[in-house]
Amino acid sequence: MLAKVKSAGIFGVEGYMIDVEVDISNGLPVFDIVGLPDISIRESKERVRAAIKNSGFEFPIKRITVNMAPADTKKEGPAFDLAIAVGILIATGQIPIMDNLDPIFLGELSLDGTLKPISGVLPMLLSIRDENNAVVLPYENAKEASNVSGVTVYPCRTLAELVESFKNGSGPLPYKRTSSNSAVFKPSFEDDFSDVKGQNGAKRALEVAAAGGHNIILMGPPGSGKTMLAKRLPTILPDLSYEEALEITKVYSVAGMLKEKEGIVDIRPFMSPHHTISSSALVGGGRIPTPGQISLAHHGVLFLDELLEFKKDVLEVLRQPLEDGEITISRAQGTAVFPCKFMLVASLNPCPCGYWGDADHECTCTPNEIRRYLGKISGPLLDRFDIHIEVPSLSFQKISGNEKAESSESIRERVNRARERQVLRYKEEGVFYNAQLSPKQIRKHCKMDNYGKNLMENAYTAMKLSARAYDRILKVSRTIADLEGSDNIEANHIAEAIQYRSLDRQYWG
Repeated sequence: MLAKVKSAGIFGVEGYMIDVEVDISNGLPVFDIVGLPDISIRESKERVRAAIKNSGFEFPIKRITVNMAPADTKKEGPAFDLAIAVGILIATGQIPIMDNLDPIFLGELSLDGTLKPISGVLPMLLSIRDENNAVVLPYENAKEASNVSGVTVYPCRTLAELVESFKNGSGPLPYKRTSSNSAVFKPSFEDDFSDVKGQNGAKRALEVAAAGGHNIILMGPPGSGKTMLAKRLPTILPDLSYEEALEITKVYSVAGMLKEKEGIVDIRPFMSPHHTISSSALVGGGRIPTPGQISLAHHGVLFLDELLEFKKDVLEVLRQPLEDGEITISRAQGTAVFPCKFMLVASLNPCPCGYWGDADHECTCTPNEIRRYLGKISGPLLDRFDIHIEVPSLSFQKISGNEKAESSESIRERVNRARERQVLRYKEEGVFYNAQLSPKQIRKHCKMDNYGKNLMENAYTAMKLSARAYDRILKVSRTIADLEGSDNIEANHIAEAIQYRSLDRQYWG
């Protein structure tokens, strides 16, 4: 007898439909799976056989052939166990065919018939919901799957429970969605900007960076507070929209990092990889491509602490993703594209000992050592940081003072207002914040008056800026104007933005 059930696979963050065809015929007992399955799928024969028997059903001692179509697409992972088991039970008449329910079956089976959660459910369903709007899957994946509008989710805990529901003629009960698809997530944090003593200039630069989504580099001696400031940046980032949360959740689902209790990622990611990380771990890769740290930081922050301790080849692979907002990984099985629209935040010391230019400490490094140290970051990569800010050492008076610093909540209110202006301004252009502006959009939205043009011309000539640096100064100026609620870019906005481009000429010029 022949049975057909539907399942789904995933490559990168895109899902695709798979037809699981099961044929049972007389002959020597054999269990074959065809259609380019990987090792985990070929091993599913033993899981399915044990699960069917231990759930109280009969496993046929016949010739069983399972075909996974399309046959020219590589399949991998244990998510097809349930579809194969259901196909066998339908083909042997142990599950009645329900005309009113033809769902997708997803789930890994344990030997006792329990359904185990799988990775990649959300991107699978987002990609195929127009082809099929019902899915049967493990109970632990139900909350994640319920975030896909238009899809009815039928969760089950065991194979026996699923078969019993089909025999009753009703099928499994649908999962009731409890969250709204128009929510704005407002996270709470233990850390706060009010914890940071002094460093008002750095705090202002981080506020501008958060408001416009700009990349920022913090330079200063050891112990000046660079890492402390960077780790508090997420506390002032704009509130996360439901659409952004869904995009982040897709990446985390594919990576297998989505916890059951979450269902959806409701906080902007903050990734801080160690400086020993490889380039493939940073941008993604593997035989079957998986997302790297830059994709896990999508719509959030990628923080590279002690930037110059990273290998130069690792840093250089960031150049293309920073411009495109996505990373393309090509393998024999196909090409996977992962999103990576993130804020790059980096900290570094000005020299190997860390005290070059510090008034309170003597630098012990030679000019050649400083040149080699700073040469680890190339000019093109440095140009991709919109904002450069020095974080000086703090005096005893600043550290011991009782002055109350501004809280993250009040800063985030200004950042939210600035982002709202940007979303409204660019609503017809597919852009959400100033850092995403193309050169054409910069000319349209970042116009200067004559005084501002003269100021920019003097800075461009004196600092020997690149064309990319020029565009980034204009984008930062636009953000500063948005923070002040101004429709026009004024000379003082440009002057502040120029201040944030001093490090590349002071140290690398």
